[in-house]
Amino acid sequence: MINVTKTFLPPQEQYQAILKEAWDAGWMTNRGLLVKRLEAQLKQYLNVPNIIATTNGTLPLQIAIKALGLTGEIITTPFSYVATTSSIVWEGCTPVYVDIHPDYLTIDETKIEAAITTNTTAILATHVFGNPCAVEEIEVIAKKYKLKVIYDAAHCFGVAYKGKSIFKYGDVSTCSFHATKLFHAGEGGALFTNSLELHEKLFSYHNFGHDGPEKFHGLGINAKMSELQAAMGLSVLPYMEHIISERKRVCEYYNEYVNFDNSQKLKLRERTSWNYAYYPIIFKSESQLLETMRNLALHNIHPRRYFYPSLEDLPYINSKQCPITDDIARRILCLPLYATLLDQDLNKIVITLNNG
Repeated sequence: MINVTKTFLPPQEQYQAILKEAWDAGWMTNRGLLVKRLEAQLKQYLNVPNIIATTNGTLPLQIAIKALGLTGEIITTPFSYVATTSSIVWEGCTPVYVDIHPDYLTIDETKIEAAITTNTTAILATHVFGNPCAVEEIEVIAKKYKLKVIYDAAHCFGVAYKGKSIFKYGDVSTCSFHATKLFHAGEGGALFTNSLELHEKLFSYHNFGHDGPEKFHGLGINAKMSELQAAMGLSVLPYMEHIISERKRVCEYYNEYVNFDNSQKLKLRERTSWNYAYYPIIFKSESQLLETMRNLALHNIHPRRYFYPSLEDLPYINSKQCPITDDIARRILCLPLYATLLDQDLNKIVITLNNG
C-alpha cells in the first residue's frame, strides 16, 4: 500500500539512547533536559530568536489567541486544517472567512480589508503546503488597522521567505510536529515570536500560568512537551537534510513525469525556499479527481483530498461563502510524498495517474 505520507523513523537504538537520559534522570515531563535541548537545537537550525516546544500543534493557536487578548472577529481562511478555525471558536472569537488566491492557495490579501469591521482584532492566516502568505502586504494591513497577526505555519518547518525564516513573520507563528509532518516529535508543536515580552507571556500560558515553581503569573493551560516527544524530535533532527533531499527527489520526479494536461501544480510565491512538504495537484474538474482516485485505489495508491471539504461547511460556522476556496477544495489532491518512497512506487503512481 502506498499512502499519502509515511512517518520518518530514525534508527530505534538512537531514539532509545536519547530517551535513556530522561529515563536515568527519572524526569519525563515538566520541561526536562531533552525539551530544553531540543528547543536550543531548533533555534539554531531554524535561525529564530525564540521558541516554545509544545505537546501538539493546536494548543499554540489557542494560546496565541489568548495571550494576544483577542476578542470579537478574527479574519482567517477556510482553506486550512480544521484546527485553525476551531481554535478561534474555542477561544470565544468569531472566524470571518476571506477567500484564497487561486494560484498560491493562501488567503487573498487583496480581499482582507473589505472584511475588516470595528469588531476585528486580528488576522489568522495559514501558509499552505509550505507556501507563504503575502506576509508583507498583510503586515501593512495589520498596522493600518492596528490588528494582531498570527500565522498557522504547521506546514512550514524550514521554510524561508526572502532569506528570512517564515516563523519570524507576524506577532506569533505556530508549527506542528505531528508524526505526518516533515519534522516531527511523534506529536508536538511550537510557538514562535520575535518579542521577548510576548515570548515570556506565551511561555507562562503554556505552563499553567506559572512564573516560578510556586508563583503564578496568571491564567494558563498545560501545553508542555514531554521528554518522550523531545527524544523523538532530537532523533529526527539530524536527518533533516536527508529527509528534505529525498522529498525533493520525489517532487522533481512528479514535476518531470506527471502529465499536467488535466491538472496544474501549486504556484510557489517568488523568493520562497520551499521545504517539499506536500505535492498538491489541482484537476480541471472534481469528476476527473474522483475518477483518478478510483484508478489509484485499484493499484493500492492512496492520495488525500487536502483540504477537503472547505471549512465553510463546518456545522458551527456561519460565514459568507468563498467560491474560490470551495472550487479548489473540490479539485485538489495531494500525491504520496515521503522520504522512503521508492522509485518503482513513484513510477507506478505516475503511470496510473497519467492513465487516469
